[in-house]
Amino acid sequence: MFSPLSRQPVIVASHLTKCYGDVAAADDVSFTVGPGEIVGLLGPNGAGKTTTLRLLATLLKPSSGSATIAGHDVATAPLQAREALGFITTQTALYPRLSPVEFLSYMARLHGVPSSEVSKRVGDAIERFDIGGFARRACGALSTGQRQRVALARTYLHRPRALILDEPTSGLDVLGASAVVDFVRSARADGLAVLLSTHDMAEAEYLCDRAAIIRRGRIVATGTPEELRAASGATKLVEAFLHYVAEPQP
Repeated sequence: MFSPLSRQPVIVASHLTKCYGDVAAADDVSFTVGPGEIVGLLGPNGAGKTTTLRLLATLLKPSSGSATIAGHDVATAPLQAREALGFITTQTALYPRLSPVEFLSYMARLHGVPSSEVSKRVGDAIERFDIGGFARRACGALSTGQRQRVALARTYLHRPRALILDEPTSGLDVLGASAVVDFVRSARADGLAVLLSTHDMAEAEYLCDRAAIIRRGRIVATGTPEELRAASGATKLVEAFLHYVAEPQP
C-alpha cells in the first residue's frame, strides 16, 4: 500500500502527440492521474485511446510532447517508467502451456522481484485474485474470466505505482467484470494511480473520479462525472459522452 507524501500526479501526459504521416492518432493530449485516483479515458472506436495508452506504457514513442510515469519520462527512461507501471489490454496474452503459478513466477522474475520474494508475491497474488481453484491448471484451458484474473495478478506482482487498464472488463460476464471492478477499487484504496479505458459508460460513471473524453485524437472535455454532466446539460454520463463526441453537422 502506498501512502503518498504529496499529491503530485503519478501519470502525466503533456501535449502528447503521435503522428502517422499526416494523421495524428493522438493530438496534443494532456491530463494527469494522481495517487489514489481513477481517471477514465473515454472515446469512440478510433478516437486515439489505445494510441495514448501505448504511448504512456512506453510501447510507442511520441512524435512530440512528453509523458511521465512516477516521474520517469516514457521516452528517455522507459525501463524506469515500466518498473512503476502495471499495464493490461484486451490483447494481453498468457503462456498457454504454463499454469498460473508458473506464469506468475516467471513474470515476477522478469520484473526483477528478488528470488527470495517470488513465492510470497505469487502466493499473495493467487489469494488476492481468487486464483487458487485453478492455479495448477494450464492457462490455455482457463475461461476468459479466469485468464483475466491471472493477467490482472501479473500487473500487481512488482508493486507498481500506476495502472493502465485498456478495457479490462471487455468480454467478461457479470462475475468476471465484478472481480475487475473490485480490483480497480482496491488499487485506488492502496494509493495507486489508475488510468482506465472503457466503453461502458455506466461503469465509468460509478468507478471513475474524473474522466477525459477523447475525440479524433484530441481531449475535448475533462472533469468529474458530475462536472461533465452539468457542463453538457446531461443527466447521465453516457448522454454527456454522446454530446462531446458527436460529429458537427454540416
